[in-house]
Amino acid sequence: MAGCIAPVPQVVVVVVFGVLVLFAGMAAAQRVPAPNPAAAAAPAPMPDCNGILLTYNFESRAKIRPYVADRNKQPYSFKANATVLNSGTRPLKSWAMLVTFGYGEILVGVDGAVLTGGGEMPYNTTEDAGNATSFSGYPQTDLLTPIATAGDISQIQASVGIVGTLFAGPGPFVPLPTALSLDDPAYRCPKATNVSSGVLSTCCVLTPEAEANATATAANGTDPTKNFLPRGTGDLVITYDVLQAYPSSYLALVTLDNNAKLGRLDNWRLSWEWRRGEFIYSMKGAYPSEKDTTGCIYGAAGQYYRDLDFSQVLNCDKKPVILDLPLSRYNDTQIGKIDHCCRNGTILPKSMDETQSKSAFQMQVFKMPPDLNRTKLFPPANFKIAGASSLNPDYTCGQPVPVSPTEFPDPSGLDSTTLAIATWQVVCNITTSKGAKPKCCVTFSAYYNDSVIPCNTCACGCKPDRRGPTCSTTAQSMLLPPEALLVPFDNRTQKALAWAELKHYNVPKPMPCGDYCGVSINWHISTDYNKGWSARMTLFNWDNVDLANWFAAIVMDKAYDGFEKAYSFNSTSVGKNTIFMQGLEGLNYLVKQTNMSGSDYLVPGKQQSVLSFTKKLTPGINVVAGDGFPSKVFFNGDECAMPQRIPMSNSGFRTHLSSVLSLVLVLAASAFVLLQQ
Repeated sequence: MAGCIAPVPQVVVVVVFGVLVLFAGMAAAQRVPAPNPAAAAAPAPMPDCNGILLTYNFESRAKIRPYVADRNKQPYSFKANATVLNSGTRPLKSWAMLVTFGYGEILVGVDGAVLTGGGEMPYNTTEDAGNATSFSGYPQTDLLTPIATAGDISQIQASVGIVGTLFAGPGPFVPLPTALSLDDPAYRCPKATNVSSGVLSTCCVLTPEAEANATATAANGTDPTKNFLPRGTGDLVITYDVLQAYPSSYLALVTLDNNAKLGRLDNWRLSWEWRRGEFIYSMKGAYPSEKDTTGCIYGAAGQYYRDLDFSQVLNCDKKPVILDLPLSRYNDTQIGKIDHCCRNGTILPKSMDETQSKSAFQMQVFKMPPDLNRTKLFPPANFKIAGASSLNPDYTCGQPVPVSPTEFPDPSGLDSTTLAIATWQVVCNITTSKGAKPKCCVTFSAYYNDSVIPCNTCACGCKPDRRGPTCSTTAQSMLLPPEALLVPFDNRTQKALAWAELKHYNVPKPMPCGDYCGVSINWHISTDYNKGWSARMTLFNWDNVDLANWFAAIVMDKAYDGFEKAYSFNSTSVGKNTIFMQGLEGLNYLVKQTNMSGSDYLVPGKQQSVLSFTKKLTPGINVVAGDGFPSKVFFNGDECAMPQRIPMSNSGFRTHLSSVLSLVLVLAASAFVLLQQ
């Protein structure tokens, strides 16, 4: 019939409806977000693991350029996921997982944890980590027990997403780590086994000693304000205290406490990494090396804090560098007035001055979503500390560990204490990198020999790509006349050659290179009598930096008990064999090398003192045979390179050297004092 629509068959309707449902399902599947590697579900736990289950799941890899001929050295990008699951009866505090990689893995991204040693990406697990790479939980540092949380997986498990590059042969071979373990002496981890072709797992259990010390309260505790780990100890401890907390910000006190016996810092530089979008609004007692707010204005902080005047914000760097204020700003009510601040970054060992062994500053920190709650508090990670002087030691810092809140005395003077809202502790220890050279060296001389034994060749390392006439890095340093100690190495050649000709010494060809040390220390045996003896210690600063508040220490294995006093230095006997020395008040400034009238070369800054010893308490001591020389010498905490020989007795020159060397050093010191005046 014209104008009428024929009815649609029922079969066609069903087919069309099925096609629409199919397309809707495909569209919905495309809208499902890809799983986050850090949040990926862990493999089913071992049914018999009642401890800490560690799992490494190798997810995928892809061949990347450059393509190499050796198939076993081909680079691949890879993704993996590691999990730490607490299946035991004791909370796991500040967990750290050790992964021993075996294929030259270079990590470029880590989610759900940070590198325990504060390493930066890309991180070479072979060169930087050595035997094992340690991952510390962040922001989830503690894992509670299944019993105390009713098995809440979010509170008992941490997941770590790993992205990086490895070097291995093609598949189906799966390049798994060689070992998994907990970085916790309370747990014992058996050798990891393959759960499947791409999954490695092990179950760590408490040692019998730790099991015996565990308590029911500690096992079932869920209160975040209790059951803290004991405070750690180290060469330098950084304490991060939250003093005041608000929904969008908090006030923190950062304290640096030096515990090293001889370590010190000059013009310290402290840095860390904000992991949750924080920025520094203001500071007292310190300041950032760069005031930059562009990271906030053009970033997420600028979008969230639309009404905030960012011209008043101090720093928005993800990795700020913090410096101490100079002493002149201590009484500044705007940026000073903080206990232990404002000493130009000088931190001395407690053995030298306990009042100057600590630095502190405050800062107002703004937070970002989703942490807008006064109880959501997270410290920064990856702390680093260093000094500006080449003589300062190197430090390696761990990650922040929550500890019991710091107690502060009541500011009003009442017999009461105020607790910090939250406290974290970062332990840093002095480290010596492989192949590191000393930064100071020692020379020996004595009244009974007229030659000075100089510092060792390349004692503080040799200059790379040295230009001009070549020198030998292995030849033994040449003996010198006493006056050569006052001359820079580059100006000693003629004196060394003339002395060798006079004394009929062999001259190496090529001649030995210098010591390249910024500080050298001469130890000279001055006298030796039946009842006592004396030595003279002279410090030379060959660097271009003045050394304020210097200190030195000498280890006297056989003469220590007979030490009486140092006449021009402050001296203290420490331990069983060490003599600690520093400059007298007003004379503790070892100046840099300077021009001296009538001299064609720079003259080092120097200080000296005579030290006296008695033989009453050291019967049998043989000063001439070597008992009068120190076995170790430290300057500003750094162990100096020692000579490989000592002066031998030569009666023909005993009187000669005593008068020459004494006169040279005394005249030099006198002239230097006159110049300073």
